[in-house]
Amino acid sequence: MTEYDTIVVGVGGMGSATTAHLARRGQRVLGLEHFDVPHAKGSSHGVTRIIRKAYYEHPDYVPLLERAYDLWRELDETHPTRLLHTTGCVVAGPEDGEKVVGARDSCEEHDIEYELLTATEVGDRYPGYDLPDDFVAVVEPEGGFLHVEQCVVAHVAAAHRRGAEIRAREEVLDWEPTPDGGVRVETNRDSYTADAMVVTAGAWAAKLLPMLDLQAVPERQVLGWFRPDSPEGIQPKSFPVFIVECDEGYFYGFPEYRVPGYKVGKYNHFHERVNPDEVAEPTRADERVLRDFTERYFPDAAGPTMRLETCLFTNSPDEHFVVDTLPDHPQVVVGAGFSGHGFKLSSVVGEILAELATEGESRHDIDLFSLDRF
Repeated sequence: MTEYDTIVVGVGGMGSATTAHLARRGQRVLGLEHFDVPHAKGSSHGVTRIIRKAYYEHPDYVPLLERAYDLWRELDETHPTRLLHTTGCVVAGPEDGEKVVGARDSCEEHDIEYELLTATEVGDRYPGYDLPDDFVAVVEPEGGFLHVEQCVVAHVAAAHRRGAEIRAREEVLDWEPTPDGGVRVETNRDSYTADAMVVTAGAWAAKLLPMLDLQAVPERQVLGWFRPDSPEGIQPKSFPVFIVECDEGYFYGFPEYRVPGYKVGKYNHFHERVNPDEVAEPTRADERVLRDFTERYFPDAAGPTMRLETCLFTNSPDEHFVVDTLPDHPQVVVGAGFSGHGFKLSSVVGEILAELATEGESRHDIDLFSLDRF
């Protein structure tokens, strides 16, 4: 049996960052990943993830985003592949819609640079956009995207440089508290003990911690890439990432990057709660909902399908994160329920989870994410 300071269960977006921050603190840390590092079965794949500060979800995220940007830029300096791409971010919809109002409120409260443009002004500036005349858009120049798989790779590389041990294709089967206040973790390969455990298992979190059954609910998501008619208009330099609130729902998308085509997804897609071990492959119906949106709002991008891919949201009831220690086992820290908008914050969430595991508290304000709110 091998002993560690902290064991991290799940080495995706959040777990890789947590492992890196723990190793940075001089911890003897073990990261355990059921699948590959990185892998395409969970929530940390699909080439790109949006990053933005105009946060309509809640203004309390903005100070964390400021720190996340600093940490991404710091990590970027250590990695050969660029991680953070600043393209601008367009949040568009009715002027009184939830997304536009929330984005403006965050900008005003935290003095974030932005412009409020009409649909015509957006189309003149970014010809790939064709928004309805009655839409407006909050345009945030610091928004953009992260190269998601490479962010995981960069955090793992940082953890390795500082002596962390990470094991892929090793499934955690069970855990139990030890009499001395630590944990024992059983896998399909070995048994380990540690002073603390951090669970960042994404859609599998509730399988390891059943008390999270209602706080970390897996949902099937589908992403599509379509080849634009004029690819030059859908490049990062001329096509900001977008979030559009419309009659059809809430959609998000990206310029062409590493895959031949612009990328689009519908938030909460078909609202399918799933077993993460049994996620259906993309279907024609999945493709149709993404293509219908694209044909209406980004018609120049509605060319042949290049790629369809599933991923997983893990939703909390209020769609805010769960970042806390377990009430009965303070040596167990959980990061879960990131509800489809957490990856951009993984750099700072990793820092928070490392602080909770080593000190029992964080310097950051995380009251919004406490377990006891449920």
